[in-house]
Amino acid sequence: MSFLSTDFGIDLGTANTVVCRRDGTILINEPSVMLVSLGPDGSRKPILIGHQARELTGRTPVGMATMRPIRDGVVTDLQSTKGFVSAVIRQVARRPWERFRPRAICGVPIGATGLERQALVEALEEGGIGHVDLLPEPIAGAIGCGIDPLEARAHMVVDVGGGTAEVTAFCFGGILSSSSCRVAGDEMTAALNQYLRQEHHLIVGELTAEDIKIRLRTSHDTTDPIVVEGRDVFSGKPRVQTLDPDEASLAIRPTVDGIVDALANVLDQLPPQAVGDIMQLGVLAFGGGSLLEGFQKHLEDALGFAVTLAERPLTCVAEGAGRSLVLPSVVAAFRGAPPTF
Repeated sequence: MSFLSTDFGIDLGTANTVVCRRDGTILINEPSVMLVSLGPDGSRKPILIGHQARELTGRTPVGMATMRPIRDGVVTDLQSTKGFVSAVIRQVARRPWERFRPRAICGVPIGATGLERQALVEALEEGGIGHVDLLPEPIAGAIGCGIDPLEARAHMVVDVGGGTAEVTAFCFGGILSSSSCRVAGDEMTAALNQYLRQEHHLIVGELTAEDIKIRLRTSHDTTDPIVVEGRDVFSGKPRVQTLDPDEASLAIRPTVDGIVDALANVLDQLPPQAVGDIMQLGVLAFGGGSLLEGFQKHLEDALGFAVTLAERPLTCVAEGAGRSLVLPSVVAAFRGAPPTF
């Protein structure tokens, strides 16, 4: 089997889309947001994707709308996702011959249903991918961090993205135990939005709440207050509110607690013999949610294992999918077929 330089590893995430070549080169790392023009017949024509589209969220003129084609890590609207994938392919394959039906391995939530997996493959193929293989996102992220999922040692990884949070233990090309919940980064953003409205009587846009959450990822070494601009609930007038990072962290704490409690259910299924391996190796965490201050410690308390943050937590899933283009045994193993050596 030959692997062309135009083959891709794809992380089509709820929050961000990352595309890599098999050598790990990142071709695109953009928000999974699309600006579309709305036709009188209900059609949606893509205009912009990524950062440019995200900046227009809440600011779109009449006849246009921003949308996110992926929710909870899976396709919500086939036509929109097809248009989004087509636009991504045009960005990463700039020469016409590079767009000639490339092959791709795409990450998929381990908790996705058969119909959701089928919809993802269909959207990718109709969007311009010639052949699609799906790889569970926890496995792809592990490969992107240098873990061999075919070795005879048990590993455990945690992936907290925008739409799903998952913990998976695996060994020798198979899943030992897994736990998944569709409460993740988006719910943290919603919790911040609700907190500001209830406690500070301030209405803010989706981007403002999202930016506060992102700020919490980078506030480990600063106590500077977060300046929030919005509209007063009672007067309707614009108002500025300062928010302490600790207060913002407390606002999303119930959501984080729910995620961690759901993930801790994996321990009920974990084979006792695998515990020793994971105690020695620790748990690897990646995804945007893993960057939140205090999340690592909270996860350690719930699981009872040491937790390490991946070096590239936001791109390792796409990197691992790209590397898997030359690892057919891994793709076969986690597609349900036995590994071939």
